Amino acid sequence: MNFKNKECLLNFIGFLFLVAQCLSMVEGEVHYYEFVLAEKNFTKLCNTTSKLVVNGSIPGPVIQVHKGDTVFVNVHNQGYYGVTIHWHGVKQPRNPWSDGPEYITQCPIEPGSNFTYEVIFSTEEGTLWWHAHSDWTRAYVHGAIVILPTIGTTYPFPKPDDEDIIILGSLYKANLKDEYDFDLIHGDNDLPHSIAYTINGEPGDLGACSKETTYRRVVDHGKTYLLRLVNAVVSANMFFAIAEHNLTIVGMDANYIKPVTTSYIMIGPGQTMDILLTANQTLGHYYIAARQLWSQQEELDGFDQFNVTAIIEYRGNYTIPLSPSFPSTLPSYKDLTAARKFSASLFKSLASKDHPVNVPLNITTKMFITVSMAKIKCENTTCTALEQGIMLAASANNISWNNPVPTDVLLAYYRNISGVYTTDFPDQPPYYYNFTSYELPDTMAIADLGSKVKVLNYNEAVEIVFQGTNIFTGSEYHPMHLHGHNFYVVGSGYGNYNNETDPKSFNLVDPVVVNTFIVPKNGWLAIRFVANNPGVWFWHCHIDRHMTWGMAAVFIVKNGGTTETSIRKPPPHLPPCKFPLESRVQNNDGSDGKENQPIFI
Repeated sequence: MNFKNKECLLNFIGFLFLVAQCLSMVEGEVHYYEFVLAEKNFTKLCNTTSKLVVNGSIPGPVIQVHKGDTVFVNVHNQGYYGVTIHWHGVKQPRNPWSDGPEYITQCPIEPGSNFTYEVIFSTEEGTLWWHAHSDWTRAYVHGAIVILPTIGTTYPFPKPDDEDIIILGSLYKANLKDEYDFDLIHGDNDLPHSIAYTINGEPGDLGACSKETTYRRVVDHGKTYLLRLVNAVVSANMFFAIAEHNLTIVGMDANYIKPVTTSYIMIGPGQTMDILLTANQTLGHYYIAARQLWSQQEELDGFDQFNVTAIIEYRGNYTIPLSPSFPSTLPSYKDLTAARKFSASLFKSLASKDHPVNVPLNITTKMFITVSMAKIKCENTTCTALEQGIMLAASANNISWNNPVPTDVLLAYYRNISGVYTTDFPDQPPYYYNFTSYELPDTMAIADLGSKVKVLNYNEAVEIVFQGTNIFTGSEYHPMHLHGHNFYVVGSGYGNYNNETDPKSFNLVDPVVVNTFIVPKNGWLAIRFVANNPGVWFWHCHIDRHMTWGMAAVFIVKNGGTTETSIRKPPPHLPPCKFPLESRVQNNDGSDGKENQPIFI
């Protein structure tokens, strides 16, 4: 038997061992999927380019389960660079090994290899999604996750007649991977910009060479449809509307909410919404449309102003209109008043017997985190500086996250490997000032580069206030995403957070439960959660431009006192770690803080 055959046999035996080990631990059904990552040519907007996709399509396959099921996804990488997959919003109890963010919980699945993820569903019910979590590969490597109610139960609203999935995506002109890599090393501190947006992979009627492929949905008059909306756009908050139809939001991030009826929606990257649409208008054709919310440096116009469309077509006998109706309620690109409507106070959990809430009241850890544009001084690093030896970045509490290649944080934590990360992520910013002022000195922007984590004890009750800043007049809406946990959004507001008066307005009765929520422009967001999932969990702005620049960090949740409250053992045949071809910036001096302290689990 040659070496290659032996390796294949070992991988197969390892896979069987993993399945056997886990079948005894699951209570719901078990499902299996095969994902094949490969390059394929696509023609969009009259331009043909090669894209890395899953199973030959954009979006990729839908994963459908019932609440509490388990899924094994065997990912085969037939592309030319390493990739990881993240199961966005799936809490993965005790199983950070399959969470997916590159160099946080695993190293990339290298070309020509495979890795089997175990995706463990627990309390989630509704719509989530999966996507690549390595560089910006998720632009085309993504798909929906549909989590149906447990067999024998139903929705907390009248069962819809049918349902559909709508995924908002991004389109780039050139080979995105090549453009991204070039900009990281040689760019002028900017990163690629999209040229259009898509609905279910298509730009729609208003794009060149796109009429024939526009996504269409046929509906019957009088019926109600459940729309599962996913914002998979790489770096933009989006407005969304359907001409002459109201939308009723009944779920967010696979959690049900008290119904909210609206004529338009604002949805951040990473967010999902379950929406009821009743087909109650005159027989005809109606545009589904979306466009970007541009909230930074409002005087600028050099952003992606593409209007993506799909079409609702009523079934029946009528004269086909020359053009579908366009939604007059779709806000304009810079309509900050429309954006303000979608604050935390708009959304509330059901807080019912079947869908209870349990907001932590006795907080044991409080953090105040500024999310901001920043600058890094190019000292003892490989970064390419602009004027005066600095590089544009983003930060949290003036720390700009840097992936600790060539290994990942989880493996370093589990095996107690020193020198990979430090445990000194601060609970407060280095200094306080008028965060939302339009005249902030550049000295406030200087951030430290680091792989700094915050260690939490098991069952720690955590409150975080995210404070937006206006450094470089770059304040905008930041969708903050937490891996491994849901959180309660207990409050939000505009201006500087006041720790004496603002907590008096917190909603501790029925706050919405999500995994991603938007920090308002020049404002703040307060969240609470219980750190009851042991492991290593990334948190970051889901505008990928900001995440790449460093608006991110990591929580390490320590084990509890039992096997059931401790990280599971790693699966066999984790993807091996090695240096990537590129990195945004690397330290030359080995460390910028104390080495990680011994943490035994």
